[in-house]
Amino acid sequence: MDAPPNFEEGQPTYRPPRFNGQYYGWWKIRMHDFIMAGDSKLWDVICDGPFVPMKTIGKPAVTVPQTRKEYNDADQKAIEKNFRAKKILVCGIGPDEYNRISACQSAKEIWEALQTAHEGTTQVKQLKIDMITTEYELFMMKDD
Repeated sequence: MDAPPNFEEGQPTYRPPRFNGQYYGWWKIRMHDFIMAGDSKLWDVICDGPFVPMKTIGKPAVTVPQTRKEYNDADQKAIEKNFRAKKILVCGIGPDEYNRISACQSAKEIWEALQTAHEGTTQVKQLKIDMITTEYELFMMKDD
């Protein structure tokens, strides 16, 4: 994990770390720590997805999402966590990265979109490892 060159000056603890498209691994760890320090439940929303209040209706019991009018105070607070997590993530990225995540509806979607764009999927990671391993195995010293 590389850190930005010539990074000497500190950053305010009340602002999320800024990501400009470079040094994703460095930003990812700093953003995780920033969110966990503020409210660890926000990190749960990023990992697990937003809370959706549900209700059961009908004789054959069917579970459906509640309407906004049916939310109680606890539901409202749980829903707000997704929006707070989204706000922190959006405030921590530059305009180029915003274009990548502008259609995302939840903090989890934003985090996954950034992760896929900068780290790749599990398959991409495995392909990179395989290519480097093959390159290493074929490495030979030339006569000259």
